Amino acid sequence: MIEVRLLKPSKAQIIRYPAIVIARDAQSVTVQATWQSGVVDLGLFRIEPGDIMIETFYRDRWYNIFRVQQPAGPTRGWYCNLARPAQIDETTIETEDLDIDLIVSGDRRHVIVADGDEYAARDLARTEPATDAAVQAAIAELRDLIARGVPPFA
Repeated sequence: MIEVRLLKPSKAQIIRYPAIVIARDAQSVTVQATWQSGVVDLGLFRIEPGDIMIETFYRDRWYNIFRVQQPAGPTRGWYCNLARPAQIDETTIETEDLDIDLIVSGDRRHVIVADGDEYAARDLARTEPATDAAVQAAIAELRDLIARGVPPFA
């Protein structure tokens, strides 16, 4: 088991939950967790209680990717959280949410940007231009990975 900590400074909250490590290398860790909260409608799909979350966190990328699967069925879609590179050790994964996300349909044919207004409100383009540039590059990278069906978008 490992504890995932999603820091949300703009909302003054930390979301914590346990997960099972299913893969690890020098730059990333992939974990599995079960969604235990209520239904979340992301527009292109819904996350429902009991859904399986396959989550990949990276030390060297400005995002993490959550594949949402029905408990005994297909992938509902992907939730790509733009975030600072994760801090990963043997017992914890910690990442800071940057308040902008990509939502990807289960067939990868539709991608929407979510929470762009929250990201804009942080004003990182002015206060942290290097961070904003990293986020914009990460969005472009994610769109390319999605279009090509590269894991974890396979």
